[in-house]
Amino acid sequence: MSVARLPAKDSNSEPKRARMEIQPVLGFSNQDKVGTMQPHDNALVVTLRIGDYDVKRVMVDQGSGVEIMYSDLYKGLNLRLDDLTSYTSPLISFDGKIVIPTGQIRLPIRTGLKTVEVDFIVVDAYSPYTAIMGRPWLHALRAVSSTLHQKVKFPSGNQIEEIIESQSMARQCLVATIQHQPEVKSLTHAEENL
Repeated sequence: MSVARLPAKDSNSEPKRARMEIQPVLGFSNQDKVGTMQPHDNALVVTLRIGDYDVKRVMVDQGSGVEIMYSDLYKGLNLRLDDLTSYTSPLISFDGKIVIPTGQIRLPIRTGLKTVEVDFIVVDAYSPYTAIMGRPWLHALRAVSSTLHQKVKFPSGNQIEEIIESQSMARQCLVATIQHQPEVKSLTHAEENL
């Protein structure tokens, strides 16, 4: 049996200190609002690299528990119906209607140097957005988002990277949503038909 001999302690040496790695802090300051129009109430709309394509009009929604891809984007990415897996749980759309998904697909999203795989639920419904990114994507990226600052921040190595929103695109999406609203019949017209 062999025994390893430990070096004798030098009574004059200082104790070794634990090596501390400083991690950058994810947060927002007033400096992050520079370049944005304030005050505002815009949604957070970004451009993301989904698969091999730069996709515009992607809404980041912390309130969403799933990632949604609208059928126009699905077709635009040249994906086939055969690429979908089954997903049958109904969803509630922005206008309160029940939407039955077409299916589900897993795709990579590249953000800076990071790539995360995301399960998109594909729906055939109107939306001014091409996709909605929710908490699963934010958590996989270890990101935080701020509608006030119009940014998404996430750690990458020893630094913080940012995705900056397009306020003009967010406003275009809002206008498209308002213009798409079905016309509401007046109460008197409805009463005439009774």
